[in-house]
Order: sequence, then structure tokens, then C-alpha cells
Amino acid sequence: MSYVVKAGTFISILVVFVSLFYRRQVDDVLKDRINSVLEGLVQVEKQYSVNTRPRVAVGYGACNDLFIDGKELLKYDAVAEKPEHFNDISSLEELLKTYAYFFRHGAAAERYISNDTLFDTIVDIASRIESSHFALGGNAPVMAKRFLMEGCEVLLAAKMTSKLQESLPEGVKVVGGDTKKDDIHLILEYKADEEWGIYRSPRANRFIVHNDDNNPLVSSLEEFGNLLKQFNPNLLVVSGLQMMDNYPYSEGVREQRLTKIRDQMISQSPNTRIHFEMASFAEAELLHHLTQYITPFADSLGMNEQELANLYNIMLYGNISFVSDSNPRVATVLDQMREVFHLISESAVNMENSRQLTRFHVHTLAYQAILTVKDSPWKNSKAAAAKASLTANRHVCGSKEVDIEKAKLIMDDSFSTSVAADSKRVPLNVENPVSCWDEELTGSSGTRLAIEICVAPVLVCTEAYQTAGGGDNISSAGLSLQI
Repeated sequence: MSYVVKAGTFISILVVFVSLFYRRQVDDVLKDRINSVLEGLVQVEKQYSVNTRPRVAVGYGACNDLFIDGKELLKYDAVAEKPEHFNDISSLEELLKTYAYFFRHGAAAERYISNDTLFDTIVDIASRIESSHFALGGNAPVMAKRFLMEGCEVLLAAKMTSKLQESLPEGVKVVGGDTKKDDIHLILEYKADEEWGIYRSPRANRFIVHNDDNNPLVSSLEEFGNLLKQFNPNLLVVSGLQMMDNYPYSEGVREQRLTKIRDQMISQSPNTRIHFEMASFAEAELLHHLTQYITPFADSLGMNEQELANLYNIMLYGNISFVSDSNPRVATVLDQMREVFHLISESAVNMENSRQLTRFHVHTLAYQAILTVKDSPWKNSKAAAAKASLTANRHVCGSKEVDIEKAKLIMDDSFSTSVAADSKRVPLNVENPVSCWDEELTGSSGTRLAIEICVAPVLVCTEAYQTAGGGDNISSAGLSLQI
């Protein structure tokens, strides 16, 4: 019997060693694969650089971001077991239910808190938690910082206190006036596989709440406009319009402000390209207004997979998809991009002073997809996709270099270019990881436009340092190589 026991023990130990050896072999293969993708992306990124100093004007707004670990601020309560979406939040119960609604899907969201007392109270509590910290925030300042970092000359439209303005890097010119109090955005972050009560997040992300006064009114718009002609930008970026969501405007005020933004876009020289950066919108009416006043007058669009689904649904069906697949198939995203491109081009046909959409960038957790019209002013699409991909890892991990020990590939080994049965399949070549190909789409005049689509895998950061601002950094980095 003792021989049998010893033999069994030996076999068990042997199985453990074989398993460890096999696991190590698999880990080595995966690391080699990730390293090959990294080297391939860096090689493509380095093919092009910003040799001149493009002039980039970025609007609108700024805020003081207060970062906090979501579970440290919001203690789980049984009311969260019935998650529910609210366009604006007026009570702690609504806050918990809305947080649960997005947390369980790992979906980014930004919501207005209409209850001033509630907002001030939770900000006060959050600011007293040792791990929390303040930082300059808002789509426009974050994008402005990235453009400056990439070698551009930058003009920023934002109303902020002199103290907050000091946190901007030297070289960013700010116009918009001073304010006595900065708007605060409370950013509740969470990690992949993090548990909160009965829920587990499928990916790292953030939930943002605010109670803004300056940003919903786009208060820097007029002063910005006074300098735009003199600055003569190569690129005008329109961003931060999600702050208009659910704000208690007087009758017709929001449409008046959107009309003025549209007029500012129209007033730009034909040589100035215009990019609109999407965000998380809760209000269908506002999103519908954006398709009337903003998207037909932009050359370029940037957004994540959830924002793409929102735009797709509002244009096709007239409603909003609050939560979408956090890791959609490449084929699904590309088909949505083609459809939105077609719908925007079609809607712009009879609009005076509209522009032909010529660039479309969608950034997802797993990959970057950039569509550009061939022979348009946009250049270096392949390098832009690579740079955007690398920036995604660098920003979220909080590092200038990509550490393969903190990276993983979740993009499939191959992908279809469409969900259509006759679509082609593209293998992921780890040594040349950015895949580009040509197609044709219908433009605003009804003519067929030759386009190029480039898809780059993302080395997903496994130890997230900061997710907020990821899309703004990714979009700006990609644009910097295409101006």
C-alpha cells in the first residue's frame, strides 16, 4: 500500500511540475507575441513624426477633476440590486442604481447631478478620502495637453480660475476669461474584475458625475471666436458638448448656443479641418441636435464603441443605446462606422455650408479603427492607428513606455471586415500588426468615395493607473500625425 501511496504522490508532484512547465511555455509564447506586436506598432509609429508645428484650436471648457476609487466612495447598498438608468441624478439612491447600471457592464458614463446639496456633499466626502486627488480635467484641456506634447501650437477655449490654469503646461494659450469657481467633475474609477456587491466589472472604466455651471453654457465661446481668425488653426477641435446634457436651460437657450458653435465651425477657412470629439450622452434630444448642428459641419469624428452605438441608434432608429458591448467585434464596429458615415454624408447634402466627412476614428478597448477618404488632406492613417493604440496603453498604465508584463491582447487572431457573409477575413500579423485596406463608400454628393480603413490592435493595460481622459489622449495622438 505504501508503494501505491508513494507512486500516487510522485505522479501528483509530476503533474504539478508538468503543468507549471506547460504554463510557463504558454506564458513565454504569449509574451513573445505581445512583444512582436509592440515592436511592430512602434516601428509604424516612428515612420512619421510632426515635423512642423501645426496650429490646433481646442474648445470648449475645463474642470477640476476629483479622482476616487468608486468602491471607496460608494458603499454598496441593497438598492443597487435593481440597477436603473437616470438621465440626471437627484438622490443617493438614484446615484447607486445608476452606478450599478454601468459598473456591471464596464461601460463609461457621465451624468449630471441636479441636486446641488447632494453633489457638494459627496465631493466633500470624496476630497477627504486619502487616496483621492484633484487634477486638471475636461475634454478640451486634456486634448490640448496631448497636442502640445505631440509638438503642436495650441489655443484652448476654457473659462477657469487662475489657480487651475497654472496646472496647464507652459505653451498652451488659454482664452475664455476667468471664473471665481471651477466646475468639479467627480470621477469614480474601477478596475477590471473588481467586485462591488453582487457585481463584477468586465473591464476597467470610470463613472463621472458633475454639477457644472460654466461648461453647459459654453461660456468661453465668444472670446475664443475673437481670436480664431488671428490664430488661423490647421485644426479646430469641438469637444465637451456632453456638458449640455440635462442642464436646466431656459427655453431655447441650448439651441442658441449650439447654433453659435455651428456658426463658429462654418466661419472657419476651408483650409482649417474640423474634428468633433463625441462623449457619453444621456439625452436623446441633445444627441439629435448634434446631428443637426455639429456633425454635418465636421471633417472628422472621434468616439469610443459605446458612443458609436449611440450615434448609430439615434440616426437610424431615433433612440439611444445607454450600454453596448464593451468589447465589440471588429466587423460590427466597421459596419456601424460605414452606416454612420453614409447617414452623415446623406444628411449634409442639403445643408448649406456643410462639410464632407473625410475621417472617422473609433477607439475601443481591444483595437483602433480609422477610416479616411483617400486623396483628402488626412495623411498617415496607418501610423496614426499605431500611435493611437500605443497611447491607449501608455495613458491607462501611466507610463511613457509599454511594459509587456502589464499588457495583454484581447483582439482575435483574425477579424472579418463586415458581418456580411461575403466579407473578407484579415489575419493579425504580429510583426506587421496594423492592417489597412481600400474600399468605396457613398459621399454627400452621391458619388462613390475611395476610402482607406486601418485597424490596429491595442496592448490592453492590465494594471490601470487612470482610465479617465483615455479617449481624449488617444484621439489627439492619432490626429497629431494626420493634420
